[in-house]
Amino acid sequence: MPPLVVPSLVKLALGAAGAAAVVHWAVKEARRFAEELDRVIPALEALRARFDTPLSVDTWRASVAKEAYAAGAVVGNDISGFSDPDYLAEAAAAGATVVATHIRLGPRIPDPEPAYDDVVEAVRGYLLERAAWATEAGLTPDRIVVDAGLDLGKTAQHSLTLLRASDQLADLGYPLLLSASNKTFLGVVMGLEIGERREASLAATALGATLGCRVVRVHDVAAHHQVCAVLGAIESARRVDHAGVGS
Repeated sequence: MPPLVVPSLVKLALGAAGAAAVVHWAVKEARRFAEELDRVIPALEALRARFDTPLSVDTWRASVAKEAYAAGAVVGNDISGFSDPDYLAEAAAAGATVVATHIRLGPRIPDPEPAYDDVVEAVRGYLLERAAWATEAGLTPDRIVVDAGLDLGKTAQHSLTLLRASDQLADLGYPLLLSASNKTFLGVVMGLEIGERREASLAATALGATLGCRVVRVHDVAAHHQVCAVLGAIESARRVDHAGVGS
């Protein structure tokens, strides 16, 4: 099965009808609870009324997640690693899926010189711990997604190492999300501004999907959908060839 393509901005999902299976709504730098609600809830309600598509919300506040689930969201993406003690309980009560994302310090906390003894092992341990928290809160494993958190408290080299180690993260036993599209590490490696990273993003998605990422959060939905569809076709052909050898 090819990876699930999740647009990181709603307008891109609407511009590529049929290409995206989940619409993800992210709010940048909402400082207060009321401000975040004002930005998130009307958008979710409008999308829910117009489209029969699962909705995901990007928030680390349990109170916002609760209102978002009531407005129609079915996935909560928390880049803080469930720092709000009520976050998982709200997700479990709503029957929602959660995304556990690795971050070294926390949202909006500067981390200019992150250091790890072994970044892959650090991320693996962190994600296993957060997945265990989610299980204890009542979520089943199929409703727990993990994300290495590329760029979040990581140098470009750390992010490249984690992307290359996607198979080791996929082996944790939970669906693995890749959020590499337009990320800073791609710009650092290739010397590209954010608007120039389309091809680099496609390359990252192709590698990640090959190594076991099953959800990809992207900006150019149609292009990434094609990449994942081709990879899915190649895998299907491999299985057919393998079955033929044994017949």
